[in-house]
Amino acid sequence: MKVFHLHFGKDGGAEKFFVHLVGALGRQGVEQTAVIRRGRVWRKDIEPHARIIESNFRNLSLDRLTLPIRIKNLAERERPDAIMSWVMRAGRLTPQYSHGLTVSRLGDYPSHLDYFKTTDMLVCNTPGIADHVRRIGWTRGVEVISNFTQTDLVQPALRKTFDTPEDVPVVMTMGRFVKRKGFDTLINAVAKLPEVFLWIAGDGVERAALQALVEERGMGARTRFLGWQADTRPFVAAADVFVMPSTHEPLGNVILEAWAQKRPVVTSRAEGPSWFVKDGENGLFADIGDADQFASAIARILADPVLARELCEGGHATLMRQFSEEATTAAYIDLFRRRT
Repeated sequence: MKVFHLHFGKDGGAEKFFVHLVGALGRQGVEQTAVIRRGRVWRKDIEPHARIIESNFRNLSLDRLTLPIRIKNLAERERPDAIMSWVMRAGRLTPQYSHGLTVSRLGDYPSHLDYFKTTDMLVCNTPGIADHVRRIGWTRGVEVISNFTQTDLVQPALRKTFDTPEDVPVVMTMGRFVKRKGFDTLINAVAKLPEVFLWIAGDGVERAALQALVEERGMGARTRFLGWQADTRPFVAAADVFVMPSTHEPLGNVILEAWAQKRPVVTSRAEGPSWFVKDGENGLFADIGDADQFASAIARILADPVLARELCEGGHATLMRQFSEEATTAAYIDLFRRRT
């Protein structure tokens, strides 16, 4: 089997899944070509599994004109079973192709369908996105295939590395520092829990604003900005509670990563978690933007070891049943075998 990937994302949860899937397909013997931006930090992770073509694809560049022609010619010559675009804008690069399936993978809700004129099949990672594309007029194929994450347990990071006492509760979160991730809500929530330390992994345009809020709330002594980490699992494993406070989250890969490390989760009622999190069984919910509810849910877990253990077990069971590498990879391979 042969697959072309067209990917112009940067760094984040969606890119982590791209790396995971390229590796999983490679381990199943799928021959892959990946067209990606230059300078991606995760390039080395897909190199063992894919031929890589780098591009400076932008609206005002020579690549913007020549890359679609190069991809079309390469596809006609090598005839992959599927051409798969990642990130909506990459859908515009998908050529008209008659030798296999053209697929666009969606991890968010598109506002229109103009990106997918040459796409045979939309792969949505939640039922909500699938319902949305049908509602706005998509009449071709739709599949729901969700994400997976690495499920092996790792050694927790040493708290002393980030000047954190061993005997204090630690709340952990991570992601790009943008408004939709809701980290301001979590900072305000942890400010209400005087003994709790907060670890935030990631980086982005909101970093200065978040640091200012930490100082404003008097939390400088118990908040640690961990920076962008290539492997966040040791930090998740070292925490007592993992929190995802996003205002908008189509899926919520970070919850899967927390479940993989058997950590109890508190999440907002965003779109993705509302699909697969069951309140009180594999996580606790808080309303979007409600710092009081987040503080209450965190405190409840920290005060009840039995509840914490049950949430860990429920989350891990959901991960292995619904978001395993084996099931997801098999679904993609089955899809790539299809013809329109």
